Amino acid sequence: MSRFTLIALVAFLPLSSPAADSSQPSQVAMIDQMIEQGWENFEIKPAAVAEDEQWCRRAFLDIIGRIPTGAELEEFLEGSRHDRRRELVERLLHDDRYTEEYAGHWATTWTNILIGRSGGNDRRSMISRDGMQKYLRDSFARNKPYDTIVRELVTATGSTKPGTENFNGAVNFLVDKVNEEKAVLATSSTSRIFLGQQVQCTQCHNHPFNQWKQQMFWEFNSFFRQTRSLRRFVDGTRDIDHAELIDQDFAGEANQADDALIFYELRNGLTKVAYPVFTDGTEIPKSGFVSDVNRREELARLMLDSEYLDKMVVNRMWSMFMGYGFTKPVDDLGPHNPASHPELLEELGKAFRGSSYDLKQLITWITLSRPYGLAPVLGSANEIDDPSIGEMPKFSRFYLRQMSAEQLYQSMLTATDAASSGSYEEQEQERRRWLSQFVVAFGTDEGDEATTFNGSIPQALMLFNGDLTKKATDSGRGTYIDRLASSGKSPVDRLNYLFMNGLARRPSVNEKKVASALLRSRGGDEKEMLQDMWWAILNSNEFIMQH
Repeated sequence: MSRFTLIALVAFLPLSSPAADSSQPSQVAMIDQMIEQGWENFEIKPAAVAEDEQWCRRAFLDIIGRIPTGAELEEFLEGSRHDRRRELVERLLHDDRYTEEYAGHWATTWTNILIGRSGGNDRRSMISRDGMQKYLRDSFARNKPYDTIVRELVTATGSTKPGTENFNGAVNFLVDKVNEEKAVLATSSTSRIFLGQQVQCTQCHNHPFNQWKQQMFWEFNSFFRQTRSLRRFVDGTRDIDHAELIDQDFAGEANQADDALIFYELRNGLTKVAYPVFTDGTEIPKSGFVSDVNRREELARLMLDSEYLDKMVVNRMWSMFMGYGFTKPVDDLGPHNPASHPELLEELGKAFRGSSYDLKQLITWITLSRPYGLAPVLGSANEIDDPSIGEMPKFSRFYLRQMSAEQLYQSMLTATDAASSGSYEEQEQERRRWLSQFVVAFGTDEGDEATTFNGSIPQALMLFNGDLTKKATDSGRGTYIDRLASSGKSPVDRLNYLFMNGLARRPSVNEKKVASALLRSRGGDEKEMLQDMWWAILNSNEFIMQH
C-alpha cells in the first residue's frame, strides 16, 4: 500500500455535539442574536455544534497559531462540560504558559499585514523584520490596546534595528513607504490597513465606484510629507546596517514652509493644490514646520476618532476567526461595498471601542459565539450559505479553510514534539527559510506578494518529502515515532494517541482497518505501521485544514 493511497484513506469526518456553554458576555449574546436573525431572514438552519475536540483544535490554531498537543487536548476534555470552552479561551489568552506563543502568533500575523511576508528579507530594504516583530511581540505580550498600537505605528520615529541607538521597532511599518514616490505607499497602506479605505487607484483619477476622489488622496498624502527615512550604512561599505525614520520641516512644493502645499495633476493636465485634510473633511494647519504642527501626530489623532478604525479591526479579526469578513475584500469599507451584517459590524465596533480596544476581549467574544462553534457542514438546510461562489456569508457553519503556512509549520513541530533547538533568533531564521519557499513578491506600487501555499505542486512536494515532514516521520532513536512505539500503552492506545495528536479525534473503523493491514504488510513491525499512518495523517487534507 503506497503512501499516496493512504492520503485518500485518512478522510475528514464532520461531527456534531451538544450545545455549547450558554454563560456568555453580553457581546457574545449580541453576536448570536444578530447572526441568528440573519438565519431566520434567509430561512436557513445552521449546522450542528462542532464536537469539543474539533472546537479545541480550532481555538488553538486561531488564538495561538498551532494545534494542541495530546496532553492539552486531554486537559481541555477533563474540564467541566458546561464551561470548558470558556475556560480554554481564558487559558490561551491569559495563562502565562501561552503568553509567548500568543504574542508570537499575532506578531507574525500583523507583521505580514503591515510589511508583507517578504518585507525586510531583501538586503536592499530599509525594513528590519526582526525590529517589526520585536515591537509587535512586546505589544501583544503586554496586551497593548489596539488604538495605542495604531498611534505608535503611524507616528513612530527612531531606528529600525534592535540593538541600535533610538531603536523603535514601530518605525518599520512606514520606513520603506515614505520615501518612495512622494509617500504614495504610506498613504495607501495606512488608509487601507487601519481605516478600510482603498485609495490607491485615486492617485491619478477619481474612483468610479466609491466616494474617494483624487483630491482626497493627495490631502491624505499630505500628512506624510514631513517624514523621511535615512539609511545608515555599515562602516566602510554600501551595505545598509539600519535605517532611521525622522520628522523634519516640509517646505512644500512651492518652497514656502508656512503654507506647505503640494501639487498634483489631473488627467486633463491641469495642476491642483492639496493640504492635509482627513477623510471626514477635518483640516489641520497648513504649516510645514514640525514645531507648528506635527502632521503624523494629527493624523493619528483623527484616525483614532474615526469609526472606521473600529469597524476595520473588527472586520479583520472576524475574518481571521470566521474565514470571511463582513465585506469582501475585508479592507474595503464604505457604502460602495455593503457589509453582510452592517448592524453587527457597527455594534461590534462600538463595543470594541468601549472595551478600550482590548484585543483579547474581542477574541473572546468571537470565539465564544455560536457561529464560531458550529460544525463545518454545508447541507440542504443551509446550502445557500456558500461565500466561495460569491454569496454573502451567513455564518450558518464554520467555513473550511487551509491553515496558513505559519500555522502548519508550528503545528507540525507541535504534533511531533519536535520544537526547534537553538536561540530564538536561530529558530526564527529556520522558520523563515521554510516559509520563504512559498512567497512570491511582485513589484507593484502596493508591494503586492502572492503565496504558492495554496495546494500547488511545490506545496504538495514539500509536504510529501520536505525536510520538516522527514523529521516529523523519522523513526530513529529518540524521535516522536520511536518514543510512541516504545511507550507502555497498547497498540490500540498508540494508534488512538497518534490520531488525537494529529487530528484531535480517534481513528474511524475504516482507519483502524487500514492500520491493521499496514501492520500485516510490514511484517508485524508496529513502528513502521505508525510511521506510515503518521505520514498519511500529516499529508491529509484534514490535517492542513482549519475546520
